[in-house]
Amino acid sequence: MSLRINQTAPDFTADTTHGTIQFHDWIGDGWAVLFSHPKNFTPVCTTELGTMAGLEGEFQKRGVKIIGISVDPVENHAKWKQDIKVATSFDVEYPLIGDKDLKVAKLYDMLPEDAGSSSEGRTPADNATVRSVYVIGPDKKIKLILTYPMTTGRNFNEILRAIDSIQLTAKHQVATPANWQQGDDVIITAAVSNEDAITRFGSFDTVLPYLRKTKQPTA
Repeated sequence: MSLRINQTAPDFTADTTHGTIQFHDWIGDGWAVLFSHPKNFTPVCTTELGTMAGLEGEFQKRGVKIIGISVDPVENHAKWKQDIKVATSFDVEYPLIGDKDLKVAKLYDMLPEDAGSSSEGRTPADNATVRSVYVIGPDKKIKLILTYPMTTGRNFNEILRAIDSIQLTAKHQVATPANWQQGDDVIITAAVSNEDAITRFGSFDTVLPYLRKTKQPTA
């Protein structure tokens, strides 16, 4: 099953460093970021987990829970968390899923069905495709999917920026242009007439007949 934006994120039960969870119940009424790793004790992933720990407060401000997953048993995560603290100075306090039977990796289409049923004996290269980020909304629908190669560390500030855009555009009939940051002008969607745009936003600039810009809504 290939996952796409606006599909319901597959639900699952899994063991984590915070105990057993039912994923949709764990998300609750808010937002979530699920980000995956091919194996514990890998260098790039170690920096990523620590960076995410340092940004946890920023995600909380946006009503977003974060959860990691590694294709390894939960019992291995405690030692890895110690290494992450040494490498990055941050404590990983968000939950980490153990996916030793590869069920979640397969459910999210990160590994093929014929990948086997155990993480034992598998190398990071065997799990190279388990390098995805999923942003999931309160409706349990997937809002964003990003997949990175093993050698490229993820930019979690970009994920925060994308969440800011997704949350803003879910509330108002606007879109965000390339390289948009909080406070920048936004694009009025085609569904809004010029008359309605004046009522909603007060004023706007017509750059092209199909490209109208206005100040970012704050309400």
